[in-house]
Amino acid sequence: MRFLPPVNQRPSRSATKWLLVAAVLIAGLQYFQQRNRLPPTVPPGTTAEAGLPTSDEFDIVSRAFHDRLSNVQVMSEGSVTRVLADDNDGSRHQRFLLRLKSGQTVLIAHNIDLASRVDGLRAGDNVAFSGEYEWNERGGVVHWTHKDPSGKHVAGWLRYNGQVYQ
Repeated sequence: MRFLPPVNQRPSRSATKWLLVAAVLIAGLQYFQQRNRLPPTVPPGTTAEAGLPTSDEFDIVSRAFHDRLSNVQVMSEGSVTRVLADDNDGSRHQRFLLRLKSGQTVLIAHNIDLASRVDGLRAGDNVAFSGEYEWNERGGVVHWTHKDPSGKHVAGWLRYNGQVYQ
């Protein structure tokens, strides 16, 4: 069996067209990543510290807030400043405020219809997170801190007292 065309034969037009489309897509993705200058999110268990954010990742939320960006996948950690009442309109969300190392506060909205509630959470506790950042003038909101049942969205998570919630 022969899988490659003979040396003197050119690739078909459709093969050339698909290679060109793939090259343009790859170049576009690389350009978009460099333009936004946001490092990719690392899922839990893949960094040297077993999924804890690296020093570069602590700045992602601050940069997204400063640049008024939304729909940005972020990962960081902070100290709980206030545990808020659950949001029970539509999908139920556990809500709390975190103060990040940068001093910025961010609202975490954790969907408890799709993920387990973080029990025992109190002011002063440390929580690491991965989710999608949405800008607002108060510091922003991080949601999608859970797995997507349809598998179309990047899975987020919360880490509290050594346990991962997603």
